[in-house]
Amino acid sequence: MERRSSAFLQTVLYTGIGLLYLPILVLIAYSFNSSPLVNVWGSFSTVWYTALLHNRQLLESALLSLEVAVAASTGAVILGTLASIALVRFNRFRGRLLLTGMVNAPLVMPEIITGITQLLLFVSMVQLIGWPHRGFTTIVISHVTFCTAYVTVTVQSRLAAADRSLEEAAMDLGASPARAFWDVTLPIIMPAIVSSWLLSFTLSLDDLVISSFVAGPGASTLPMIIYSKVKLGVSPEVNALASLIVCAVGACVLVAGYLMVRGDRRRALETQLAAKHA
Repeated sequence: MERRSSAFLQTVLYTGIGLLYLPILVLIAYSFNSSPLVNVWGSFSTVWYTALLHNRQLLESALLSLEVAVAASTGAVILGTLASIALVRFNRFRGRLLLTGMVNAPLVMPEIITGITQLLLFVSMVQLIGWPHRGFTTIVISHVTFCTAYVTVTVQSRLAAADRSLEEAAMDLGASPARAFWDVTLPIIMPAIVSSWLLSFTLSLDDLVISSFVAGPGASTLPMIIYSKVKLGVSPEVNALASLIVCAVGACVLVAGYLMVRGDRRRALETQLAAKHA
């Protein structure tokens, strides 16, 4: 019975992995197709990668999306980490319930509602104070808004599980609260911070609905360009660009995972050595 259950679970696991990654592999394979038609395989060729280098619209939109993703992820990590510290370390303060609701609301709010509300907010602000005009700034602000929620939830769970006694021991040895948090607690929650940054980067790079509402003329992100091209027909240059992005993101995830595992092993070794000396 256990063998049947194990075989069934493995089948479900492999099926899920296949459904997730098989389309990506097909996309990469067809980026080397010399034929512009998806249902027709011509021959192996890198012609669309060469054409991509001369497609200024796609390259500019990809660069804009990367800039927005980096800025939004960094801002979301800063705000989300501060929010998680407030929620974990301060049990009672005025506005805690409001902060909790504001953090969790973007997780369940439909993107189209978020996009409409952000658009109305920016239009009202422009009429009142003349800022911000729709473009790079409004896209970053909107992405920070929903990415902060994911950062807060991720870092909050890690911070709540951290051993507070280590930080208290550092303060007993003369470190200030800020110094103790920086030297002791921050390295412990750093894997969660890095993971939340990568998650925010992916969400920002992938966003289409919210960006379509808040982006102004001449500020089209990569998902917006891809969507507009797909509506008119398949663009082989899009396949080539998507393949490059998949490979780049995959490499970054592997490097980040390796660094996180190495850091955990080093901290575990240091803990064992400290226990032996004690």
